[in-house]
Amino acid sequence: MTQATEMLQVMNASGKAKGKTPSGLKAEDLKAMFKAMLETRLLDQRGMNLQRQGRIGFYVPSFGQEASQIGAGYAMKDSDLLFPSYRVVSIALLRDVDLKVLFDQAWGNATDLCKGRQMPNHYAIKDIGWTSISSPIGTQISHAAGAARAMQIRGDKSAAWVWFGDGGTSSNDFHAGMNFAGVWKAPCIFMCENNHWAISVPQEMQTASQSFAAKAIAYGMRGVRVDGNDVLAVYEAAKEARARAEKGEGPTLIETVTFRMGPHSSSDDPKRYQDPALFEEWQKKDPIDRFREWLKGKRIWTKTWEEEITADMQARIAKAVEAAEGTPAPELETIFTDVYADVPRMLKEQHNELIEQIKKSGDIEDTSEAFPL
Repeated sequence: MTQATEMLQVMNASGKAKGKTPSGLKAEDLKAMFKAMLETRLLDQRGMNLQRQGRIGFYVPSFGQEASQIGAGYAMKDSDLLFPSYRVVSIALLRDVDLKVLFDQAWGNATDLCKGRQMPNHYAIKDIGWTSISSPIGTQISHAAGAARAMQIRGDKSAAWVWFGDGGTSSNDFHAGMNFAGVWKAPCIFMCENNHWAISVPQEMQTASQSFAAKAIAYGMRGVRVDGNDVLAVYEAAKEARARAEKGEGPTLIETVTFRMGPHSSSDDPKRYQDPALFEEWQKKDPIDRFREWLKGKRIWTKTWEEEITADMQARIAKAVEAAEGTPAPELETIFTDVYADVPRMLKEQHNELIEQIKKSGDIEDTSEAFPL
């Protein structure tokens, strides 16, 4: 395995073999990885379009980071807990989460698992061990470290995975989580997606370290730097980190060097702060194009197969969008009944007061302003 400042690669930017292919991956595994990456791109394109059409208020795409996420996701086990950032919807697709579950959350409707209480892309999916996403940068890092320590105490063979960007390494929780996991050798895998931008703050303004992976050294854990646009290299690093965690060898910090090929969110315009030449340079390293070329070389990919994936995904997205958009908003009473298992007296009183107010004045006036982001 590479050291914290070297770069692990399996294929170069044109999709040609550069290093040893990870063992144990069969043709169906490689196809599943590509399928998940392509579906993520298609989902993000539709999500951004929906926001631009004014049908949802906000969206966070992961353009260009599909390999960084799917490579790690394919190394996980079903019992693992996930602590994602708001840019990691790809793992939900890899774990076969129903598309309507994702679009329900974008609309915050009555069947939304969060009942409209979270911003779009801030999913919480208990069935796959996906913990609720938080907007404040880095808070999930310390949560993951604590969960990993709990697994360790119980003697579980599971691991906690946590995603954050290069900007997240400047948060207090990065230090707290890394230090805690390092001290206890907790089975935690820290996935730092270095996409070179913390909204408009470039990487060189974020740290003076030789690499983000090198930060692992100070916390007494393994640090690995990997080409984040090389899905097989990410898988190899993640698989080894997962094996080390299960054997009790402690946490790993994996820096996936990638690039955000789009806005930070639907509210961002990267053209205001990013040199167009930089985007063009990284566009040549597009992880989907790269993996497609690699699969072509292995005679696994065909144009017809990709067209079938695209048509199927677009049809399923359209169906899920129609269903989610047609679902009404959560019932007003859920503001009171969906807080405690047993509704306390003060909330019952507030609920009754609101009911009386509605009886007197009719419907509740919507005094909310436009979406703030």
